[in-house]
Amino acid sequence: MPTGALPTLHRRFTAELPGDPSGEPGSRQVHGALWSGVRTTPVRAPRLLAFSQPLANELGITEDAMHDAATAAILGGNAPWPGGVPFAANYGGHQFGNWAGQLGDGRAIVLGELATPRGELVEIQLKGAGPTPYSRRGDGRAVLRSSIREFLCSEAMHFLGVPTTRALSLVATGDDVVRDMFYDGNPKDEPGAIVCRVAPTFLRFGNYELPASRGDVALLRQLVDFTLRHFFPLLAGTGAAGAGAFLRDVAERTARLVAHWQAVGFVHGVMNTDNLSILGFTIDYGPYGWIDDFDLGWTPNTTDASHRRYCFGNQPGIGLWNIERLAEALFPVLGDGPEAERAAGEASDAYRNTYAEEASRRFAAKLGLRFDAAQDDGALLQAMFDWLGKHETDMTIFFRALSREVRRPQPPDALPAGVQAAFYRAVPDEHAAAGAAWLRRWWSRTRREPGTPADLAQAMDAVNPKFVLRNWLAQDAIDAAHGGDTGKVHRLLRVLQHPFAEQPEHDDVAQKRPEWARNKPGCSALSCSS
Repeated sequence: MPTGALPTLHRRFTAELPGDPSGEPGSRQVHGALWSGVRTTPVRAPRLLAFSQPLANELGITEDAMHDAATAAILGGNAPWPGGVPFAANYGGHQFGNWAGQLGDGRAIVLGELATPRGELVEIQLKGAGPTPYSRRGDGRAVLRSSIREFLCSEAMHFLGVPTTRALSLVATGDDVVRDMFYDGNPKDEPGAIVCRVAPTFLRFGNYELPASRGDVALLRQLVDFTLRHFFPLLAGTGAAGAGAFLRDVAERTARLVAHWQAVGFVHGVMNTDNLSILGFTIDYGPYGWIDDFDLGWTPNTTDASHRRYCFGNQPGIGLWNIERLAEALFPVLGDGPEAERAAGEASDAYRNTYAEEASRRFAAKLGLRFDAAQDDGALLQAMFDWLGKHETDMTIFFRALSREVRRPQPPDALPAGVQAAFYRAVPDEHAAAGAAWLRRWWSRTRREPGTPADLAQAMDAVNPKFVLRNWLAQDAIDAAHGGDTGKVHRLLRVLQHPFAEQPEHDDVAQKRPEWARNKPGCSALSCSS
């Protein structure tokens, strides 16, 4: 392969699953098909703004190739990727608890599958590359602000160890896109952009829900068979039992994912069934956010501001609700009535048990502990959550500070300065005293763990990030990029690739939310508009 060339794509999805026979333009209902062939819509001046070098390396794409003008044309939708057969997937979903019918890829276009140097196949997808049959009234485009957020967050989550889709590139289109950011009757022109997303598959719960909702069992069975054959090969050809095992596996993956979100303080914002991956990846970064203070009721999504269905504290329960909807969709392939009901119940139980175990393990690890119910660790964690929720306390800074406290030769008499640095406002004396009491209790518990205090501190720093993509940091980078300066985007990308390292030269990126960002759009609240 020439140094500046992109590898040829494969076409497994379109080759093995039924597609839309109509090539008509415009939005429409598509029946009997799992995808529609589409074309990307050219833009005026595609220009590479940033790319992930680590991901490019994993895909076998050289730095020279990424900087090639021909690559920018491909990643901007102006030229075909060699071997690609672009398509948009057809799926449905429950949105905010209600069945929404057909949804589909309204502004995402899969170009094909790439074989990595390790022999794995991954889908290459452009988000914002033009309309598809599923765009409804949309234009299929994306704006720079949301594209920066998706590009940075995809890579930030990966380096945090959270399962996620990835982002290869961020390309400016040279065209403006009209958006009403908060749906308040004030649309404006914004610079357009396209993100190249990468994942083993973008299959989501809604892919299975749509054919099930239409009674198209044959199409549903084709999709399940394809899924097992390529992504759960040990279950392929095992009939209803395999479908049940697939459902349980998805339930466990989803539970582990949500527990990981909770442990790092990530709020997805739109946990609709069309936004949950069957492989347990974080998918579709819209109005997400990291909680600043430990507020279980916080949501970054203005659309959800009244009901807070998808707030931080609700994410575990919503994950289970979504698994139940997937189980309903899979009923026709899970066996007869009693057999299907049993499979659905086992999946729900698997979610509950896996989430409880994983959340307990992850939060205990953040405290330097191996969770042990016999040592009353559950009560210790609950007391910590109760205390954190009573006063504005930065979750990321609080947990990072504990590795310094675990090194103390004696438990603290008062609340240490490192912990106090996590507070947003002056702390009442009684709250400080309660925190100090909890710290003493925790410190004593750590002394029953194997290893030295230094060992515990090192283990804690390996799971408590110093750097996360705080909302105000992303917005600051977006504001600079709108002014033509992408330096802050590049800096954040570099820092977030090492979230657990100290990086003292970047301490300003680890600061808690500044007061100016408390109510600033993009920092405190976002919309689905992009």
